[in-house]
Amino acid sequence: MTTADLTSLDRAKAWLGLTDPDQTEDDLLLSWLITAASAFIASWCGRDFASQGYIETRDGTGNVRMPFANSPVTAVASLLIDNRPIPPGDPVSAPGYYFTPSMLMLNGFSFSRGLGNVVITYTAGLPGIPPDLEQACIELVGLRFREKDRIGLTSKGLAGESTGFQQADMPASVQTVLQFHKRILPL
Repeated sequence: MTTADLTSLDRAKAWLGLTDPDQTEDDLLLSWLITAASAFIASWCGRDFASQGYIETRDGTGNVRMPFANSPVTAVASLLIDNRPIPPGDPVSAPGYYFTPSMLMLNGFSFSRGLGNVVITYTAGLPGIPPDLEQACIELVGLRFREKDRIGLTSKGLAGESTGFQQADMPASVQTVLQFHKRILPL
């Protein structure tokens, strides 16, 4: 899985209130945290978000529909079934393949049964990072950045006051956003 950063250094610094342009001592750490948080999010969601090309070799099932392993699909470059090219088509009049963002379908053909006999070349991913996903990454970066001085500390008392710290992989608000973007495999 290749992972692109889900936010920029400038946006993370703005969220953290680090607005002084001369304050750069934390830039390397924040850049690393952005990459780490982006990889964590991609792994947790089970998908890459950036638009990229894929080549899948799949087993034919005898059906006329096949879900893509990655979505949303924006283009299909080619389809081979039993080493035979299948042309683009439509659902009504032109035999060939057609697709939705999550499904490849055939008109006048089928994905003949076989092992590794279907090869699909396509492009999938988001054209840009959705704002809610970027904000989730920023919040995760902010959390990790702020907890670097209190790793393993669950609470702290000072002058009769006590402060408790969250001990979770991510805040509930971030998990709610990520749940929406998580890959759900079709049955």
